[in-house]
Amino acid sequence: MDTEALKKSLLKKFQEVTADRLQKIQLGVIDLEKETAEQAAEDVARELHTMKGEARMLGLAAIGQLAHAAEDVLRAEREGKTATETATDVMLRACDVLSDLIEDLDAAHTGTSATEEMVKALSEVSGHPVPALGPVRKPAASAAQPPPAAPPKPAVQAPAAPPVVAQAPVAQAPVPAPATPRAAEPVAAAPAPAAKEEEAPSAAKASSIADRSIRVNVEVLDSLGLLAGDLLVESARGRLRSTETAQLFERFSRLGDRFLRISEDVDVPDAIRTELERAEADLHMLRDDAFRFVRRNGDGINTLHGNLAQLADHVAEARLVPLSTVFDAFPRAVRDIAKTQNKEVDLVIENADIGVDRSMLADVRDALVHLLRNAVDHGLESPDFRQQMGKPDTGRIRIRVRVDGDMLHIEVEDDGRGMDTERLKQVAINKRLLSPVQAAALSEREAIELIFRPGFSTREQVSELSGRGVGMDVVKRKVETLGGSVGVQSRQGRGTTITLRLPQSLALMKVLLVRLGDDVYGMPAADVVAVMRIKPDDRMEVFGTLAVRHRGKPTALVALGPLLGLNGGNRFDKPPAVVVRHGDDYAALVVDGFVDEREVAVKPCGGEFLKGAPFIAGTAALEDGRIAVLLHVPDIMTEVRRMARPVTQAPASRRLRVLLVDDSPIARATEGALVKALGHSVEEAQDGEEAYVKVQTNTYDLILTDVQMPKLDGFSLTRRLKGTPAVARIPVIILSSLASPEDKRRGLDAGADAYLVKGELGVEILAQSIDRLT
Repeated sequence: MDTEALKKSLLKKFQEVTADRLQKIQLGVIDLEKETAEQAAEDVARELHTMKGEARMLGLAAIGQLAHAAEDVLRAEREGKTATETATDVMLRACDVLSDLIEDLDAAHTGTSATEEMVKALSEVSGHPVPALGPVRKPAASAAQPPPAAPPKPAVQAPAAPPVVAQAPVAQAPVPAPATPRAAEPVAAAPAPAAKEEEAPSAAKASSIADRSIRVNVEVLDSLGLLAGDLLVESARGRLRSTETAQLFERFSRLGDRFLRISEDVDVPDAIRTELERAEADLHMLRDDAFRFVRRNGDGINTLHGNLAQLADHVAEARLVPLSTVFDAFPRAVRDIAKTQNKEVDLVIENADIGVDRSMLADVRDALVHLLRNAVDHGLESPDFRQQMGKPDTGRIRIRVRVDGDMLHIEVEDDGRGMDTERLKQVAINKRLLSPVQAAALSEREAIELIFRPGFSTREQVSELSGRGVGMDVVKRKVETLGGSVGVQSRQGRGTTITLRLPQSLALMKVLLVRLGDDVYGMPAADVVAVMRIKPDDRMEVFGTLAVRHRGKPTALVALGPLLGLNGGNRFDKPPAVVVRHGDDYAALVVDGFVDEREVAVKPCGGEFLKGAPFIAGTAALEDGRIAVLLHVPDIMTEVRRMARPVTQAPASRRLRVLLVDDSPIARATEGALVKALGHSVEEAQDGEEAYVKVQTNTYDLILTDVQMPKLDGFSLTRRLKGTPAVARIPVIILSSLASPEDKRRGLDAGADAYLVKGELGVEILAQSIDRLT
């Protein structure tokens, strides 16, 4: 390698390592104000000294000068010659200047006006003058060895597997931003150099891990993840082919037995008998060889599938990036935000070393930025007010991380004022998001969930931090886009806890495969609570909505097929159902059957057919060649909540008698619940013939009918009703999963007064149609 190439290589390495070293320095500087100040000061001193030495070896005089001046400030603070808060503020500002110099190495050689001003400010605080920059010393051409910087700490380390490190961009923190590496640069954290024998064991361990790690481009990991998923599917197909091969050999074996039995019953000459005996011996040998082949092939396929599954797990683990990559920027950011509001905040982070899929890192960072801003701005009170409430002057924000199976739980908890539900309702009324009647009908939980409405804010004036009504709706949207959920718990005067529940990895996902007709659909196993069969006696009605009792609690019961806009509903007396959970909400989704539970490689929807379709999160290939459509449970639960929301009863004068015609009992129950929720009474008919008989002997204000039914379909029933003068004036609404323009035209030509698609059916749409027709 020539000298110039070596120089560039060393400078690039310095940028990567020093950016992470600077992040550690910032965290240590903030800790100077805490009880762990002594240890923090030692850590900061060690990092600054190493940075200074490396910078001077590479001729980066400005960085070396700033690091030296910062060391003087730290020494003055430790000797009590300057106030801790003053030292902390000036050193954090120095970190910002150092961050700029790391980005611009030309300026790091010669310095800038900002560098000079910062050195002067540091000197004034420490009382030690710093010599001006001398002639810039270029790196020596003989620098064949890299600077004595500690090797970079891996962003992720997969145990029991070849060490592969995922490079992840370090997140930018909320305003004012601390010094962080460029988002475009893949960076792995760098541990402190283990220069002394008395170095902490954790540092030695980190160094040992780093020695066994390499950097891998994230695009390579993405490709490996997709390839591992495809190989898993192909190995599953191999197992299927192995089973089919065994069945073929079994058929040949049975066919040979039939020929042998026939030969025993037929009288043949001795010469032919001898040939038959030889054929019988060969047949037995062939059968034994086939049996051994099937067994060896099956064992090999199973071993291959197990190894590929292990490979997929290791690749998924290698994609995990420690959350500390994002969290390390938060203490500085929270401190700066709190100072602008004259508040005191202690940020506690637990389990920041837990990993998250690299592709999710930016969304997790954005969500947490909004939550931390809200916690400081809206949640925590001023020190004076906290004193009046009997609380410590310093507010506390705690971030807890834990893993539950395949799901990641991130809790952001503050000990602030909590949420006043009555105030939230009044704000929603003032902003015309709700009417007073609607607001009065909200439960406490529904009132708290108003914070997720776009445009909702309790701030009357817009500031740099809040008041625009953009924040919590962004959090909810980002988390649900990842297949997760957001939960809120709040106690007025005691604080608020917001929980983000989201998958730890998006590359491979365990799903429950269910059947709707001949098609296969998948639901994330993390969202599935149980599977069950719905007995007629299990059904109940809650506020006009069909429900089933699950674990002692009523759970909304919805036919998944009609919800997705597919034909009809389940025809079984005891239909299978999947109980799913999203946040604090549960629902029992009726399906046609269960297929399997397995791990699949999730791929985005391709083409215009599925792209952007509601309720769909992606697709996955199955071993039999079919494509499973993966459902987005948050979208499904949003629709279920909308359908199940109690609606104010219609006035007595508008209470209608409605005849509901559908051959599916689940569809009748679901649609009937919607009609009852509007305050109307419902009678049912199983097909068109029964409905027409009931119309002759009873009086109805409205008829809702399906199309595809035995005996008499919906189109024929509508034509017969409109052709009978005594009942022709009764409004008829066709409810069908047939959504093509031709089907709608056929319904209207038959005389229907309205045509609604089941997949689009909801309380509001149905209420508007009924009000218009009656």
